[in-house]
Amino acid sequence: MIKKSSELRIALIQTDLFWENKIANLDLLEKKIIGLKNSCDLVLLPEMFPTGFSMQASFLSEPMNGTVHNWMKNLAYNINAVITGSVIIFENGKYYNRLLWVQPNGNSYFYDKRHLFRMSNEHMIFVKGTNLPVFLVNGWKICPQICYDLRFPVWSRNRWEYGKASYDLLFYIASWPASRISIWDSLLPARAIENLSYCLGVNRIGIDGNNLAFNGHSAAYNFNGEKLIDLGEKSQIQVLTLLAKNLDEYRKKFNSWLDVDSFLLEN
Repeated sequence: MIKKSSELRIALIQTDLFWENKIANLDLLEKKIIGLKNSCDLVLLPEMFPTGFSMQASFLSEPMNGTVHNWMKNLAYNINAVITGSVIIFENGKYYNRLLWVQPNGNSYFYDKRHLFRMSNEHMIFVKGTNLPVFLVNGWKICPQICYDLRFPVWSRNRWEYGKASYDLLFYIASWPASRISIWDSLLPARAIENLSYCLGVNRIGIDGNNLAFNGHSAAYNFNGEKLIDLGEKSQIQVLTLLAKNLDEYRKKFNSWLDVDSFLLEN
């Protein structure tokens, strides 16, 4: 196991998106990301960043070796950082809202969204994920989640074995509408507190093709639920440095993980 580095630098990108227009979105985002070269270890993009949160999967999907995945590989290499965000993927006759985790060395992994937003009929179009990976960056263990997953704490629950947590950082990429932003603002720090971990959320802004408004509120919280950064409601990028020492010392001092309830997720 690689020893956890003392710091982890993460870029949160809060942006408007062109509706169902991959070319325009990739061009927009490349201009934002290219300036981050050697300044961060991880770049977080919103949910369905190439298209907006669209249910037109048959029209917008692509295979794993498609344009967006290759764009992410090239950009990750050029800026020397992991890039992650979700894409509509078609694989084995099924559609997935898939978070791609693309490393600068060309290796990539993925997480399929578990909780599909039925109020938009997402569950009728996409197949839910069944596996929850933990990714590694410089020894930091990182748990990925997508939007509606935020409402379901069992799925994101940190596990403890011999005093070691299954992850150090939990993050959510989202297309979370302004009409329910108070829930987003409440649950992000709750996930941080209950899991004794850093918790980040990256949301989009703007109005989509369904006339839904999004107002950002991308933010980062520490293990005590304290807000570290807040991107407000405007298009912007912020790079945040997380400190391993602060996390490790807090877990030793406030070791509530010794009293967690055990459980098993059946399906």
